[in-house]
Amino acid sequence: MRFHKRLLRAEPSFRLMAKLWRISWLYVLLICALAGVGYVTLYSAAGGVPYPFAAPQAARFAVGLVLMVTIAMLPPHLLMRASWGMYALSLVLLVAVLHMGHVGKGAERWLMIGGLQVQPSEFAKIALVAVLATWFSRMDYARMGNPLWLIPPAFMVLVPVGLVLKEPNLGTAVIIGGIGASLFFTAGMRLWQIILLILPLPSLVQFAYGHLHDYQKARITTFLHPENDPLGAGYNIIQSKIALGSGGMWGQGYLHGSQGQLNFLPEKQTDFIFTMIAEEWGFIGASAVIALLVLLIMGGMIMAIRCRNRFGRLIALGISMNFFFYCLVNLSMVMGAIPVGGVPLPLVSYGGSAMLNVMLGFGLLLSTWVHRDTRLDESNSRMA
Repeated sequence: MRFHKRLLRAEPSFRLMAKLWRISWLYVLLICALAGVGYVTLYSAAGGVPYPFAAPQAARFAVGLVLMVTIAMLPPHLLMRASWGMYALSLVLLVAVLHMGHVGKGAERWLMIGGLQVQPSEFAKIALVAVLATWFSRMDYARMGNPLWLIPPAFMVLVPVGLVLKEPNLGTAVIIGGIGASLFFTAGMRLWQIILLILPLPSLVQFAYGHLHDYQKARITTFLHPENDPLGAGYNIIQSKIALGSGGMWGQGYLHGSQGQLNFLPEKQTDFIFTMIAEEWGFIGASAVIALLVLLIMGGMIMAIRCRNRFGRLIALGISMNFFFYCLVNLSMVMGAIPVGGVPLPLVSYGGSAMLNVMLGFGLLLSTWVHRDTRLDESNSRMA
């Protein structure tokens, strides 16, 4: 009897250790490898010294790693309850940034909180994934066929998109919309509903273009004809293409990239950091980094498939799609495939707000894997 009581007292510790064991440490290793790529590239971007980029980034990653593992321990029912508070907080921060935000490069995107610069739009993406996963996990297939049940989640997507556009931050607004669309699709939208949503898109694009800021229209014009203003609006993308091409197959060597080390490459520590990788490590090195990004995305998709509860599947899918859109927009931007949008490469580009929010997202993703066999009660899977 005493032995049985001792076992019961030891159960919480045993459960914690069991959860730690269930974390996909291979996936964590891939995350650390990508952050390591970011560290060595930021070290090079600073001219071969750890400050001001590499060392602060490493410290932020260490904090993010602790945050990620802590969140991975949280059970899905607790995350479901917390999702509404996260979403409400994200809207409050987005409204606050419009009234008291720090202005940088013509936009209000940052808040100063406790001496730290925080970008609420990054947190809004994670909060949106959590709240949509909670909403759709409580809807059965029949309710998904009723358009009335899709109106509330549609507003959940449109409100943060509108607030981010007001900053203005077109690139992040597009990513938020893409995340919302992917969750709508995988939650079980009917084909006819998808067609109805697609039909007005050309008119909406035309309307949106008419309300873009002058600098945003200039980015589109520069994307189409960068050579028209090689020393002005077209400078960034022209220098990016030169750096990408100059790397060749094997690269110019670490700390020896001509465009990066001679400061011809703009924003080399943030938006255009991938061009430094391609210049110094060549096609082989750039391909290896892309392969690492693909492994992280595919790993998240596998976690979504293996999860037995709908909430976890949607969370894993949403976080994976967020990471995918991050990578897609940044890589397409630096290669000149889309207009420059100011979206960083996750875990590689310098930036505290993006780093911590990406790690927050990975924590939610790993939580779905740790609790992949958890089956939520029927009361938690249907709309009240």
